[in-house]
Amino acid sequence: MIEIEGLTKRFGPFVAVAGIDLVVPKGEVLGFLGPNGAGKSTTMKMVTGYLSPTSGRVRILGHDIETDGIAAREQIGYLPEGAPAYGDMTPRQFLRFIARVRGLKGGEAHRRIADTVAKCDLDPVLDQPIETLSKGFKRRVGLAQAILHDPPVLIMDEPTDGLDPNQKHAVRALIRAMAPQKAIIVSTHLLEEVEAICTRAVIIDRGRVVADGTPAELLARSKHHNAVTLTVDANDAGAIKAKLKALHDCAGVDERKLPNGIVELTAFPKSGALLIEDVSTLAKNWNVKELYAEAGRLDEVFRAITTQDTARAREART
Repeated sequence: MIEIEGLTKRFGPFVAVAGIDLVVPKGEVLGFLGPNGAGKSTTMKMVTGYLSPTSGRVRILGHDIETDGIAAREQIGYLPEGAPAYGDMTPRQFLRFIARVRGLKGGEAHRRIADTVAKCDLDPVLDQPIETLSKGFKRRVGLAQAILHDPPVLIMDEPTDGLDPNQKHAVRALIRAMAPQKAIIVSTHLLEEVEAICTRAVIIDRGRVVADGTPAELLARSKHHNAVTLTVDANDAGAIKAKLKALHDCAGVDERKLPNGIVELTAFPKSGALLIEDVSTLAKNWNVKELYAEAGRLDEVFRAITTQDTARAREART
């Protein structure tokens, strides 16, 4: 549903996006990650036709975004960064305006607006000027205009920015509900959002794709993937640490002192091996206050990938 080939954008000598290739099929929620300045927003602006690429192609349901732009844009719902809207309009007026822009009329427009207002929970502020709304409600108005025409492709830049935890939960549930019938790209700096709603994650740095996989595949690259952490009395920590290090599949053990005479021990596996069963068996003979296994830490993977890429760039310059 979304095809991106060799997408490149230069601003003078600066290369913001450096040849990105991506395919997003129906039913996929793609998390688009990267540090500040990595090229995320620039890429999304080119995918939606807001910016023209220096080179490369974007096709939306087979329509080229440059040569067949109107047909391509008809298939897209776009929530840009900042969710711009006409501040003197109310959400009701703004959505009526968007409905007309999208060619919705009469009963169909009325049904779509009512359905979208309910999905985005805009009833409390429906007749209040947008410029007076909180950041969270402004963001929901932006989301409402993006989904109003029920597009098969959704491009969203920070969809939960400014929302409180309950609002984030509601928006993520809405995205998951829409996902089977759409292709969705979500640009976000919230790694928790990737694990909550995305079926695939792409990390870019300096305009290039540096990682691409399911959240589980990226978590498997974490040092903490399948690591086992337990908390014990400080008096027992030395002996327990030695027992953990003696396990065949244990690569090492980290120790961290906590308040009140408690020590946290984390056993790391060799090559992603499962340690939890062996550690649990040993723990039956210990006074363990807490024990759990980790799937991995996405922030750890993100830092490792983007830091390495930045380091390589620095070395190349020197």
